Amino acid sequence: MRTFQVGAGGDLITSAERPVPSPSAGEVLVRVKASSLNARDLLIVAGRYSVDVPPGRVPLSDGAGVVEAVGEGVSRFRVGDRVMGTFHPTWLYGPFPEWGQLRGTHRDGWLTEYLALDEQSLVAVPDRLSFEEAATLPCAALTAWSAVHGVGPGDALLVQGSGGVSVFALQFAHLAGARVLATTSSDAKARRLSALGASDAVDYTSTPEWGARVRELTGGGADRVVEIGGAGTLSQSIDAVAHGGQIALVGNLAAGGGMDVSRFFRRAATLRSISVGSRSDFERMNKAIDQHRLRPVIDRVFPFQEAPEAFAHFEKGPRFGKVVITH
Repeated sequence: MRTFQVGAGGDLITSAERPVPSPSAGEVLVRVKASSLNARDLLIVAGRYSVDVPPGRVPLSDGAGVVEAVGEGVSRFRVGDRVMGTFHPTWLYGPFPEWGQLRGTHRDGWLTEYLALDEQSLVAVPDRLSFEEAATLPCAALTAWSAVHGVGPGDALLVQGSGGVSVFALQFAHLAGARVLATTSSDAKARRLSALGASDAVDYTSTPEWGARVRELTGGGADRVVEIGGAGTLSQSIDAVAHGGQIALVGNLAAGGGMDVSRFFRRAATLRSISVGSRSDFERMNKAIDQHRLRPVIDRVFPFQEAPEAFAHFEKGPRFGKVVITH
């Protein structure tokens, strides 16, 4: 089978041939139909992730496919079932245990034609979704679902930009009846965010002090801020959050200084880190997606053989939603 793997010597990913794996007891063999990129994947292949990833590791934590074969004792799935992988393979339910072995770092990921996985680390694809749509869900969608948990009518939520997590958070919060505001960099993106349900879009290029603008628009601040940038944007998020509100930290993508603890303290706010979610959370989210007929927003789909171009587009091209690879 053909696969892509983390390269060496400056190559982000390289093509390779490997034998098709055989499922062991408790495993299923999945023929991968689609995979999707997250910000962590770009860091992994560039050698800038928080853990060392050896050359030859197959990247991508997110993917979907069809069960081709099952190992001894498998009971959750049958041949022909459509499945998606979970981001945390061993976090099935309950509170977050710890960071374990993840796909794309400690274990081979989804940028391949076949993958043998523990049946417990898989969930069923919602009936209405294509494989390409399903491949967007394991990390970005579930992170957004966890970040907006508890937000509802009367609440104001702020999302940053139009990447995968932010767009999913907008969609989920809008479904829950909350008012959603978004930061963006262009009028075109602002119009698309509005079409998805955003009540206001603040251009962070023309309004660098966007936190104050969000407080003005909401009459006191956002009850929940989905923080994507981390160190580089946290100062503005502190300005944007309402007194007693919450900042859900889901990423650290923007370079910058540290947090002004005094200003944060005066907000009486909560800073909560989001670690995607459990398999049980994933299954509850999928029920909501199915019930409300929510469609993931896909920026662009690349064919499998153009995986390097997908990474280049993710890094440099303007994006709105998820970048997907179809196998």
